[in-house]
Amino acid sequence: MQENLRELLECFGGGEITLEEALRRIKRQSFLAVGEVAKLDICRAERIGIPEAILAEGKDKTDLVAISLAHLRATGNVIITRVSAEQLELLRCAELPEGSELVHNVRARSVVIRSEKPQAKRGWVGILAAGTADMPVAEEARVVAEEMGCNVISEYDVGVAGIHRLFPCLEKMANVDAFVVAAGREGTLPAVVAGLVEAPVIGLPVSTGYGLGGGGRAALYSMLQSCSVLTVVNIDAGFVAGAYAAKIARQKAYGQKQ
Repeated sequence: MQENLRELLECFGGGEITLEEALRRIKRQSFLAVGEVAKLDICRAERIGIPEAILAEGKDKTDLVAISLAHLRATGNVIITRVSAEQLELLRCAELPEGSELVHNVRARSVVIRSEKPQAKRGWVGILAAGTADMPVAEEARVVAEEMGCNVISEYDVGVAGIHRLFPCLEKMANVDAFVVAAGREGTLPAVVAGLVEAPVIGLPVSTGYGLGGGGRAALYSMLQSCSVLTVVNIDAGFVAGAYAAKIARQKAYGQKQ
């Protein structure tokens, strides 16, 4: 297991190692090279609170397994997104560290592998999707928020074409710290939610829809043009939306404990 940055700093603070030795070890931990194909930012979670995720899309399946296992051994867990059926099969056949758990989310096309116990849950994230077709991207956001240690409440198929479906869901989410709202087509739902709730709303445009403005463009433009106050991520950026919401929720929960 990679040396923990917190433990290293505690050793320096306690006078067990010199400043030069601490700097040398930190530089050594700045990234982990995997052959000639990857340089893993294994200290990212400790540095900014958001873990590095491995995008499987476009990667050779053998390289993906090597990168994933290296990340797992260094940090204790790994999030892999946009995983194909062929890549999934090879990951399942890989020799994982003893006690590791592989969790595949079919809708999100994500894989999480853990060799350490999940961290205690802190903060709440609410995830809404306008239509059933928007669920895969919303599920990617959910996986990331949960892996970052947040509790997640999700409700799907609550778009503005039947707006009455939304209100019971918002009642369930009355106390969440941040929302992720996924929508394709014209992308109206995030603006509506942002006009109804106090918690921050992250608009997640989805590449569902067709015709003029298809592929998520109309949804993105609509969210950017919203007169309701919300943050907007890129089209299909479920990881970014989930991570941003989790960061908000965790900081709010931490502040409440002070």
